[in-house]
Amino acid sequence: MNSLAQAPAKAPLFPSASSLGRKMLNKVPEITVYFWVIKVLCTTVGETFADNLNENLGLGLSGTSYIMGALLIGVLAFQFRAKKYVPGIYWLAVVLISVVGTLVSDNLVENYGVTLQTTTIAFSAILIAVFAGWYAFERTLSVHTIFTTRREAFYWLAILFTFALGTSAGDFLSEQLELGYLAALGIFAGGSSSSPCFISAGPVELVALSGDGSVELHVRDHGPGFPVDFRERAFERFSRAETSRGQDGSGLGLAIVEAIARAHGGEAHVENRDEGGADAWLTLISISSSPATI
Repeated sequence: MNSLAQAPAKAPLFPSASSLGRKMLNKVPEITVYFWVIKVLCTTVGETFADNLNENLGLGLSGTSYIMGALLIGVLAFQFRAKKYVPGIYWLAVVLISVVGTLVSDNLVENYGVTLQTTTIAFSAILIAVFAGWYAFERTLSVHTIFTTRREAFYWLAILFTFALGTSAGDFLSEQLELGYLAALGIFAGGSSSSPCFISAGPVELVALSGDGSVELHVRDHGPGFPVDFRERAFERFSRAETSRGQDGSGLGLAIVEAIARAHGGEAHVENRDEGGADAWLTLISISSSPATI
């Protein structure tokens, strides 16, 4: 009786993304309002603890960095070994990575003399590179599918440099451009709560210009710009363009930005650019008159 020998299956020439990393359950929590509340609280607690080590206990910036860096490596080792989302380990990692991200920025500025403008640009470029690499390897940036070691590595790298960028950009606005922390908070809070008013296409440009006792902060894109009927009411509360009706948002972002600007003797503006795209900017009083462009 003849029998056909079954040939062994050949391994694929290019393994799938999931085969390159250890498969596990999703390692991060659902993104809800509670997630953001806990994240802000964790960040606040972590940075306060680091400041206590740095200043009150006299460890200094370098000593604090070594301690917090070692703790982060240890906690991330447990996080990567876990096969599912473990709240205690995950949130401890968030606390520590927020501190280390902040310390990376502080060390570059205070110990190595790198300017805040330079660190802001550098961390922006690094963060873009992390997201580009993440998408190039995984073909997704979804946090709902963090179930391989490689995806989780990209996830934590993105968080690390997000905190580093946030520290540099916040200090750049509040200290180097002398806007103060309240104005910087208003700019970031307004930007994060504002729903898109227009469809952006191409790169988004951030420009800071100072001179004659004032500073202008511009956000420009290369899309179709603001709808004509929206520009007149862009800073009204709960005002949204028709093109953004199907997206999440409350229509309060630009109103908050304008309120903060006026509280500091400034103004907020929106306009369409002659060469195409939209331009939203703040004009604020500044003591410094040296120009700075991002």
